Amino acid sequence: VIVNKLSKGGKMFYLGAGSGGRLSVLDIIELPTTFGIEKGMVNTILAGGLERLVEAREEMEDNYHEGWERLQMANISDQDIVVGISASGTTPFVLGALEACRGNKITTGCIVSNPNSPIAHYADFPVEIITGPEFLTGSTRMKGGTAQKMIFDMISTTTMIRLGRVEDNKMVHVALVNDKIIDRSVNMILEKSNLKDYDVAKNLLLEKGSVKKVFDYLEDLKA
Repeated sequence: VIVNKLSKGGKMFYLGAGSGGRLSVLDIIELPTTFGIEKGMVNTILAGGLERLVEAREEMEDNYHEGWERLQMANISDQDIVVGISASGTTPFVLGALEACRGNKITTGCIVSNPNSPIAHYADFPVEIITGPEFLTGSTRMKGGTAQKMIFDMISTTTMIRLGRVEDNKMVHVALVNDKIIDRSVNMILEKSNLKDYDVAKNLLLEKGSVKKVFDYLEDLKA
């Protein structure tokens, strides 16, 4: 469903509070560099706002209306998908937003750690990861948070592969943001093409802007 939405120009929104919401931010900030997508394709709506990320404003998760209000500010539409994140499955910030999404025919999913929760009830695609009691009672940044981070990685990586942002296991759309990535990209070109000279491959990479564009250019030359 996520692949279908994004391939048609829609957007994906993680929506959460506390540890789960903050962990989803780690996912979205890496995607534009790793897969060369436009910023705004995958987003996080965080209780209290991304600008307050490091303040851990846990009290904001009790605001039943803020999640939907922030989605509206982000111009949410029925072309998009919203994935609510809540270890308990009862977080008002997430619950209120998913309920409003259902009322507005917006596709929803969720990632929760309790079975048969209210948030799962309002999700079209509920994912329940039952990790059991935490070593520190109630501290869901531990097992619950670790499981959530793994699910974020699975969702985003699988989605990007299916959207064609990866070839074989290579990040052919990776943004050329530093020397390490440029070197890795040049080696991808040398490995998968007839080019043998490092400097030639590097100059072509910098001219075209991505490994994928270099591959397309070389294929056009063959034709």
